[in-house]
Amino acid sequence: MDTHFTYKLEDLGNLEFLGTPLAVIGHPIKHSVSPAMHNAAIAKLRPANSRFNDWAYYRFDIAPEDFAEAVPLFYKHNFLGLNLTIPHKVQAMDLIHGVSADGERMGAVNTLVWGEHGYDGFNTDGYGFKNALKADLGVKLRGSTVMLLGSGGAARAAAVQCILDGCKKLYVGNRSVERLEQLMAVLQAMPGGDCAEAFALSNPPTDLPEQGVLVNATSLGLKETDPAPFDVRILPKTWAVYDMIYNPDATRLLLDARSHGLRAANGLSMLVHQGVRSLEIWSHAEADAQTMMRAATHALDLPPRND
Repeated sequence: MDTHFTYKLEDLGNLEFLGTPLAVIGHPIKHSVSPAMHNAAIAKLRPANSRFNDWAYYRFDIAPEDFAEAVPLFYKHNFLGLNLTIPHKVQAMDLIHGVSADGERMGAVNTLVWGEHGYDGFNTDGYGFKNALKADLGVKLRGSTVMLLGSGGAARAAAVQCILDGCKKLYVGNRSVERLEQLMAVLQAMPGGDCAEAFALSNPPTDLPEQGVLVNATSLGLKETDPAPFDVRILPKTWAVYDMIYNPDATRLLLDARSHGLRAANGLSMLVHQGVRSLEIWSHAEADAQTMMRAATHALDLPPRND
């Protein structure tokens, strides 16, 4: 089967996905680089272990209204693992057998694993987030001050990970007050969640410490005409800026941050590291992050990175 092709729901019944199939499911999904990343990492595993010889990772475009029908079909056709992206991460919670503790807190799963009684769900976005900050910016969440923009799925995963890893202070800002309140309720119910504080985007916190990281988890920046979601001029010069958006690779926020001398990075490494963790959950083997990064940058037609 062609791992470069984008498959549909009907292909699950009409085509045979032999061996050990894996897949990413989304809508839209055509431009996902996950197949390139995972198939490259699987190829790296094969010389040392022949059990990976028949592993292959595919891409499926499944509309939200078809997702509930699709999940049991993937299970029936023995897809060992599934990655879920927009808009399926939350809906999957009601369609699977079990959910990890992190997945429950984050309110979404992005990684499904075939089990005897159905799929079990995990969320690797938090893992990807914390490892990306460390790899790209040298920022560790423990003891750090984090200012997070957004309260959607990606923001929620990042916020929960901040609490789990023991950040010193977590500021969360969002345009929708209702969604922000829902996220704050989750965070403040967690051990250590009293470090989380909500703020209005129009009134960001002042008296910031010398060290910290601003994280954009909103969609502002996906279009070239989008304004920056935050005025970086109010940040101390020693802060770092992380934008979860990776395409385009330089958003207005990142351009502004770099022009003011702030360390800054986009979200490609978060994508890579969450993928690393997913593959390790499925394979019980160590996945190579550098191999996945090289495949991702090549698929996006970006210059090679020196990670």
